[in-house]
Amino acid sequence: MSANDLCSAARPEPDQVLVDIADYVCNTTIDSHLAYETAHYCLMDTLACGFQALDYPACTKLLGPVVPGATLPGGARVPGTSYELEPVAGAFNIGIMIRWLDFNDTWLAAEWGHPSDNLGAILALADYLSRKRVSEGGASLTMRDVLIAMIKAHEIQGVIALENSFNRVGLCHVMLVRIASTAVTAQMLGCTRDECLNAVSHAWIDGSSLRTYRHAPNTGSRKSWAAGDASSRGLFLAFIALRGEMGYPSAITAPTWGFQDVAFGKKPLKFTQGYGTYTMENILFKISFPAEFHAQTAVEAAVTLHPHVVDRVDEVERIVIKTQESGDRIINKTGPLDNPADRDHCIQYMVAIGLLKGDLQAEHYEDDVASDPRVDALRECMEVSEEERFTREYLEADKRAIGNSLQVFFKDGSATDEVVVDYPVGHRRRRDEGIPLLKAKFERYLRAKISAKKSERILALCADQESFESATVTDMMGLLQC
Repeated sequence: MSANDLCSAARPEPDQVLVDIADYVCNTTIDSHLAYETAHYCLMDTLACGFQALDYPACTKLLGPVVPGATLPGGARVPGTSYELEPVAGAFNIGIMIRWLDFNDTWLAAEWGHPSDNLGAILALADYLSRKRVSEGGASLTMRDVLIAMIKAHEIQGVIALENSFNRVGLCHVMLVRIASTAVTAQMLGCTRDECLNAVSHAWIDGSSLRTYRHAPNTGSRKSWAAGDASSRGLFLAFIALRGEMGYPSAITAPTWGFQDVAFGKKPLKFTQGYGTYTMENILFKISFPAEFHAQTAVEAAVTLHPHVVDRVDEVERIVIKTQESGDRIINKTGPLDNPADRDHCIQYMVAIGLLKGDLQAEHYEDDVASDPRVDALRECMEVSEEERFTREYLEADKRAIGNSLQVFFKDGSATDEVVVDYPVGHRRRRDEGIPLLKAKFERYLRAKISAKKSERILALCADQESFESATVTDMMGLLQC
């Protein structure tokens, strides 16, 4: 490229990445029964995570309008609460609830993330639009419309993540939530293809927050609301695109000033497949444990070894954990752990709790449990290293395994068996085992926050795919609110 080209003010054609996203959300019909079925389970699972988060004051203190009193009768309703908010604030609220306990779905590839985070924007906008239409004599959106938006948001986030590692350049995966939320909500709002292009260009120009809050020595609770922030930002960008705000066609590829040169190490984004329904069909559910996903199988191994270790903690000499490269890089953490967010990103802590408790639940990250001296005593015995097979199979498209192994050695020279777990319960390869547990998770946390009468109605709707899809958004959101 010549110096004259770099100085030219001629507007280029839109980047292909932007075009592909806009064409997908505007023109693609979703006809995969498996994708709809999985999205239905995903919505149930995601709401369960949100309801459970309402037990934690650290989460609920952030809910409600940003400015006290700035509610919106007829606006977006926040499940499990009485809040009615303008939809951008509603998206932030729902997004916080979804992600607070690190218990919603996960996608693992070159980049990772939690595509159900997009439900914050999708559900808030769907409720707002539906209530507005009904008040004007029109019809509500249906839950099938919500599932379509979820499938497309999952796919955008998941396909971008397959070959592009943003974490390796220090960027947080929530940027993909913002991009996906922007795209699908722009389409829901009725934006034209060109307006969708404009909206998505803004989402890329925003870049990303740093991963600072996810790693030692700064791990903190922002990681629990960062996705809500990203989802609400995506909805904001969709709204201004609908008003006619201009876009930036080479937001990604512009020399010097585009996303690739500024934030991605001057490397081009890579794609090996187009957008369809792959991500939703293969999504990973966190069913057994509210734990960072790279450690799910390690905790399962620890729970298996719990009976052989819990009465011999003082005799433990060494604990060997083998994990994937990603797990070794992001959750292998020694030294003091400052808060619950710090602990649920530490494989040693999660394994220690599994060995001691025979389980791992959200309350196990709190200070009263962490203060048990046996926890740090076990952590100090642990050796964490990468296992090449786990790393290789983690990236293989036909496996997408998340393997870990665990073995405990005692001072008398004896040892437990080495327990190897390649696929967690929430993996597609263990769907038959996982879905009944997912349904039980949903019912448990639903009944804890919603009245018995409403809970029975919701459970009846969710029990049948056709009934669920045909339910109106206004009716469902009314049932979900306190």
